[in-house]
Amino acid sequence: MERRLIVCSIFLVLLVVADAGSIGVNYGRVANNLPSAVKVVQLLKSQGLDRVKVYDTDPAVLRALAGTGIKVTVDLPNERLCYAAKSPSYALSWVEKNVAAYHPHTQIEAIAVGNEVFVDLHNTTKFLVSAMKNIHQALVKYKLDSDIKVSSPIALSALGNSYPSSAGSFRPDLVEPIFKPMLDFLHQTGSYLMVNVYPFFAYESNSDVISLDYALFRQNQGVVDPGNGLRYFNLFDAQIDAVFAALNALKYTDMKVVVTETGWPSKGDENEVGASVENAAAYNGNLIRKILTGGGTP
Repeated sequence: MERRLIVCSIFLVLLVVADAGSIGVNYGRVANNLPSAVKVVQLLKSQGLDRVKVYDTDPAVLRALAGTGIKVTVDLPNERLCYAAKSPSYALSWVEKNVAAYHPHTQIEAIAVGNEVFVDLHNTTKFLVSAMKNIHQALVKYKLDSDIKVSSPIALSALGNSYPSSAGSFRPDLVEPIFKPMLDFLHQTGSYLMVNVYPFFAYESNSDVISLDYALFRQNQGVVDPGNGLRYFNLFDAQIDAVFAALNALKYTDMKVVVTETGWPSKGDENEVGASVENAAAYNGNLIRKILTGGGTP
């Protein structure tokens, strides 16, 4: 069965929602000499972008997005998970200050509770599910739960096995304490699993066996999955289907997956094979074309 994709990002960093044919960006602000939020929003509008994901809840950014019709995903930072998990009143206050105060004039559509928590060096994994539940309950109290979904972006390192795609599985140590309760929560609230997908890292580590054309969506002979006989023509699809296989193995066969980050670096260290402006342009452009033409995974 073909899997339809919802993709949210790309090292510019892109955010693409396939079902709606819309494109947006991840708006990161850890850099020097950044344009003002107002100018960034003007740029988004000039390019016809109607979705954006931010990594915090900066008031200047949320105010600049007000009245634009651009759909926004905001983030509860990893360092705040313990507070939101331990204190429903903290979660309620955070939602009041950072979400309810802006929505619906600023059209917030999702809250990312943390980001790649399983690889966070501060060991915030144990707080994740409780924080998600408390944030959702706060949305319920403000009657925003039907408008705003709660999820948490995971890295592909959350998979214990990703090759071949048909053998995809989550890390055994995360299944019972985290994934099952988290996926139950996402199912019960009508939300989706957020996943950050970077084929570059798999290619960079295995460039002797992975074709660059396969990683960049260019013409190639494809790779046959020995487990199901499907032929994959790009690494992105293969990685996404590994996530679906991991979900299927836990019996979450109807879970929607949203790719919240993807992309390709335009420059890297000397030992980072394939990082170049040309390859970044090829990856981003070819992925956008794939998403906007409505293609799914095998």
